[in-house]
Amino acid sequence: MEASLRAWRERADAALARALPATDLAPRRLHEAMRHAVLLGGKRMRPMLVYAAGTLFRDADGDEAARFDAPAAAVELIHAYSLVHDDLPAMDDDALRRGQPTVHVAFDEATAILAGDALQSLAFATLAAAPADAQARVDMLRELALAAGGMCDGQALDIDATGAASGTALADLERLHAMKTGALLRAAVRLGAIAAGADAPARAALDRYADALGLAFQIRDDLLDVEGDSATLGKTAGKDAAQDKATFPALLGVDASRRRLEALAQAMREALLPFGERAAALAALGRRAVERTH
Repeated sequence: MEASLRAWRERADAALARALPATDLAPRRLHEAMRHAVLLGGKRMRPMLVYAAGTLFRDADGDEAARFDAPAAAVELIHAYSLVHDDLPAMDDDALRRGQPTVHVAFDEATAILAGDALQSLAFATLAAAPADAQARVDMLRELALAAGGMCDGQALDIDATGAASGTALADLERLHAMKTGALLRAAVRLGAIAAGADAPARAALDRYADALGLAFQIRDDLLDVEGDSATLGKTAGKDAAQDKATFPALLGVDASRRRLEALAQAMREALLPFGERAAALAALGRRAVERTH
């Protein structure tokens, strides 16, 4: 399974490198910033979810894997755009991402805004050219557009909750992160299923896994901000508490957050049971989300 995950990551990286504009083309500074945002590291969780979901219905190795390259690249381009804008001084004002200077630090704020905008539009152009029938392309474009819009809603709610952690209800926090973090993870799973030609009932079953994954991913992220260090995380640790942000450890405490994380891990396992061994890759990515150290 680890060999498959490594192979999919390499495919995603290659697809991203092909999709991004070359740095010898004008405007060079913008293109350099786009490549800086996308190619300098990252877990590639979302592209791997595309391939892993696809393996439930088709072989995602060899020639068959080509059908998943465009959606895998597109979902990562949206993720990269969101990080560039999230790090801006007007948002989280962070100087470190994936162990590298954030785009507005490495270049400048105006270039970072343009790079994020360009990455978002490139994602949809890449997906529109996917080797799929017209209806599948429309369905995938719709899923990615809804997820991108949901992320903006979630970011707005996050801004509203910053500085008011004690006044945030748990249900509101879960809704916030279902939009900000969960929406794109769920879209990645859906894109793989659509690209593979899965029917509607199968896609609905996968939503239960994806919803648990999205919340688990965020709880682990919140715990790492408390327990991790900047060198390991590749981004600034301890910022959530410093900014009085609404997080699961802030609302529930660390121990209760860990228990909630384990309950979500169990929910993922149960959601995948109907798919049997075919879901091994999705199960592995679920464990990786729960156990990750950065």
